[in-house]
Amino acid sequence: MTRRKFRHLPSFGPLSLIRAAGWLALAVATLAALLNPAQAAVRIKDIVSFEGVRDNMLVGYGIVVGLNGTGDSLQNSPFTEQSLIGMLERLGVNVRGDTLRTKNIAAVMVTATLPPFARQGSRIDITISSLGDASNLRGGSLLVTPLMGADGEVYAVGQGAIQVSGFAANGAAETIIQGVPTSGAIPNGAIVEREIAFSMQEVGEVRMALRNPDFTTALRIARAINAFAGGSSAEALDPGTVVAAIPGRYNGDIVAYIGDIEQLLIEPDMLARVIVDEASGIIVIGQDVRISTVAIAQGNLTIRVTEDPQVSQPAPFAEEGTTVVVPNTNIVVDNAEDRRLALLNEGISLQELVNALNALGVGPRDLISILQAIKAAGALQADLEVR
Repeated sequence: MTRRKFRHLPSFGPLSLIRAAGWLALAVATLAALLNPAQAAVRIKDIVSFEGVRDNMLVGYGIVVGLNGTGDSLQNSPFTEQSLIGMLERLGVNVRGDTLRTKNIAAVMVTATLPPFARQGSRIDITISSLGDASNLRGGSLLVTPLMGADGEVYAVGQGAIQVSGFAANGAAETIIQGVPTSGAIPNGAIVEREIAFSMQEVGEVRMALRNPDFTTALRIARAINAFAGGSSAEALDPGTVVAAIPGRYNGDIVAYIGDIEQLLIEPDMLARVIVDEASGIIVIGQDVRISTVAIAQGNLTIRVTEDPQVSQPAPFAEEGTTVVVPNTNIVVDNAEDRRLALLNEGISLQELVNALNALGVGPRDLISILQAIKAAGALQADLEVR
């Protein structure tokens, strides 16, 4: 009798099984989203912010040196003179009582954003903006500047050569300015000196803040998380907050849990809204905007009067005659006869609305008035926001 040899299957530990179950649930949730594709499915990470994962604003006051005569005038910027005197005194140079006339320095405000979980020694970008009457910061270098948070503590220190995208060229009769030469940036110009204490492992639950609060979107997020994690671990507290408890298989590994749920796909909902900016003539119409049955006619009587005077001269070799100006008036009347009355049926879509208004030859300015009239008639089933 022939014996068959069998290979031993690899054994999986409890942690490996837990991770495999998590990935299997994620794959099932993703597959379900692919089999039932939404029109605008997005990841949860793109529409929410996780509590504790946030930026912090930093600000500081500094001095820029090395300018080519385009810095602050010390007479008009006394704070620049005081900063220069204080800086030189710390370096062992006493200039009190002397008249300073340098124009190669400028007082600036330095701003930066401290990203979440920035560690000591890492670098961040900083932005420099002129505070006095300096005309150009090109070629300048920022001296050591402490950057403070809202609590008054120093979290970073910035220094380096400034990169200015704008420029200014002055001549005897003309001045050309492109961009803003009085502000610039220093990529990786600040070093983080203090960390903000926050530990993800001490968090007992995951709280998510919706960037666009909405009841339907919050409910869909909670349901997607429950379908992935199993049970009812997630709950929508209000239109802008969703709370999710950490499942048992993710104990001690909250980073993996957040990384998994932020990849889940949902379809965010939004209010039907029309945004109108009268200053620029920009109109944005939401996808869910609907209009009840209404008839629209657009067109005005336009009379255009132009003067084109002609010069009348006597014939050649004429003994008598004078040169006179003969008036010539052209009048054009446009009564918009080619514009008809358009009927918009009830519940038309955004594309149908745009096509109907384009058929009328409506421009952006006229479209604003038409939308306001439709809203006043009660036929616009959306929120009209005029800015």
